[in-house]
Amino acid sequence: MTDLKGTFERAVKESKELPSKPDNETLLRLYSLYKQATEGDINTENPPGMFDFVAKAKYDAWLKQKGTTADNAMQQYIQLVTQLSNKTS
Repeated sequence: MTDLKGTFERAVKESKELPSKPDNETLLRLYSLYKQATEGDINTENPPGMFDFVAKAKYDAWLKQKGTTADNAMQQYIQLVTQLSNKTS
């Protein structure tokens, strides 16, 4: 278990050092997987206002991860960062 967490933490660091910025959809996926891995299911009942587009997109992305285990979210995050790193290499 500790190995997965260490690999996840390295992937988080790598995600901040990618040579090119991923598209918005990919950024939302990274965000939602990170939140699910570190905090679990979304913990607010009140979605952001409909005119706060960024917060609403983040809320919706995280809500889609509901029920995903922390370990599974970490694994998906690691895979996505690996794919992004290989794309830009």
